Amino acid sequence: MGSKSKERGERIGHGCLSRTSWVYLLVGFCAIPFSLRANEELLRLGSDPGQWPMQAKNYAATRYSELDQINTRTVERLHVAWSFSTGALRGHEGGPLVVGSTMYVHSPFPNTVYALDLAQKPYSILWKYTPAQKASAVTEACYDTVSRGVAYGMGKIFLGTLDGQLIALDARTGAEVWKVKQGEIARGETITGAPMVIKDMVLVGISGGEFGVRGRVNAYDINTGKPRWVAYSQGPDDDILLEGDFNKECPRHGGDGEGTRSWPGEQWKLGGGTTWGWFSYDPDLDLFHYGSGNPGSWNPDERKGGDNKWSCTLWGRRPGTGKARWAFQMTPWDSWGYDGTSELILIDLPIGKTMRKCAVHFDKNGFAYTLDRGTGEVLLATPFVYVNWAKGINRGDDRPIEVPEKRTKAGIEVKGVCPSAMGGKNQQPAAYDPQTHLLYVGTNNLCMDIEPVEARYIPGSPYIGADLILYSGHEGKDKYYGEFIAWDPVKGRRAWEIQERFPVWSGALATAGGLVFYGTLDGWFKAVDARTGVLLWQQKLGSGIVGTPIAFLGPDNKEYVAVYSGVGGWFGLPVAVDLPKSDPRAAMGADGAAYASHLPESTTPGGELVVFGLD
Repeated sequence: MGSKSKERGERIGHGCLSRTSWVYLLVGFCAIPFSLRANEELLRLGSDPGQWPMQAKNYAATRYSELDQINTRTVERLHVAWSFSTGALRGHEGGPLVVGSTMYVHSPFPNTVYALDLAQKPYSILWKYTPAQKASAVTEACYDTVSRGVAYGMGKIFLGTLDGQLIALDARTGAEVWKVKQGEIARGETITGAPMVIKDMVLVGISGGEFGVRGRVNAYDINTGKPRWVAYSQGPDDDILLEGDFNKECPRHGGDGEGTRSWPGEQWKLGGGTTWGWFSYDPDLDLFHYGSGNPGSWNPDERKGGDNKWSCTLWGRRPGTGKARWAFQMTPWDSWGYDGTSELILIDLPIGKTMRKCAVHFDKNGFAYTLDRGTGEVLLATPFVYVNWAKGINRGDDRPIEVPEKRTKAGIEVKGVCPSAMGGKNQQPAAYDPQTHLLYVGTNNLCMDIEPVEARYIPGSPYIGADLILYSGHEGKDKYYGEFIAWDPVKGRRAWEIQERFPVWSGALATAGGLVFYGTLDGWFKAVDARTGVLLWQQKLGSGIVGTPIAFLGPDNKEYVAVYSGVGGWFGLPVAVDLPKSDPRAAMGADGAAYASHLPESTTPGGELVVFGLD
């Protein structure tokens, strides 16, 4: 047993802590101010190697486990310990949570949540909750009926539903505590992203960028569900919520009034900028970080007249007020569908001769950005996949140096744009290992032909304005569609890569055992050496993997690794819903690419949690 695991086992074995979620509600109860209790609780849980209390493990979104029982020497003995069917057959993104001796499992639509008692062998189901929601939500989902997970805080589980509800459940019983209507399904507003608890609030975004939805983040009181604030991605400054010193260190990134001035007329009201990705939080700076999606529609001629701020933007906001301290738009006047919603991983890095508080972000546009997470200053920006729509990032104004021939125009098919609208990376979250100082990223090796077309806004109907054909990277020259890479965030380059037959749509997990775990769309779950990328172990699962693995310590003081199996998401949608081969543009180009890569011949729909352990 490794040192971290041993320490955890001794603490439990001596009876100092009970393996239930409720003990953490009581620790320090009297000493912590009411408004900070949820924050302190999650800080404590996030630093406990045996727990996995947030989708990203901790506020910094590192997806790193300090457990080391499963390591480069023992991984060959890893085997399936048990599995659990979720009862759903669409894309299983995100991962389960482990708090105390309870595991919280979620599914895509119908968004069922299960609480499993890990102290029982085999596990027992403590409770099951399936929300009442509108079936029409299935037709309003942009790219599959996914859910990226639930959140935990102050004895509650928080669930976002596909029809736009945010629901608080009693973590012990599964009973509803409160629920609010975050989105209006008749307008195409859904929730696919995971909520996050910060202090005494739960934060949640909105999905539906391809339906003319106006992006925003909402904050609700954790105990009552009463709204605290709402911060929009575009519109008047009073809607966006800007601090008085907004972007003061980087005025070149934009300022007051640009949420409307950079749009033609009132197009900002249909402006997209949805917030379906991941959140992170720095308690010392008291800033939470996230990204906003592409503008609506995809036809840039319908948005001509400015940068369309603040779509495709990274944000640093105050959780207490929702006000933005800084914002940085990566892809001004986007014409390729390059969302900016991927996670910001908060790590401290030596930049020059100074240790800086950084945020690292792998964007759909193909560039990896290292920012100062307190000010939004761009410290480094280099491609992490093959990019040909831009020559680089101008370090004078931090704007992309575009290749004019790759900018799209209505009625003209622009060929060979790399990366595709699926991005150099899509929803699949990266992980950071503090031992190797590397980040591990599942990437898409995809290019596209894209033609903007006229888009007419009808509430609740697709508002896209583009046709796509997708194919493999380097303008179709490659025979592989994805890579799993190790990235040096200081040097801005790859340390190693593994070519994969399909886009790597799963998240990554790094561990103190010197391992990195990830999954493939055809269902292989793999462990590789964190320093070299050498494959050390793999197991074929029943369906493709688009979820994010986790590691936790069971009540038996043994380390386990868990992951969802269930193909879906954008690239996997043709398999999940059995789309015919006839139209390569179906599912926004996914149909043609999936069949060209032979994904439908390589996996089938499924929905299962699989847990691995040692002998």
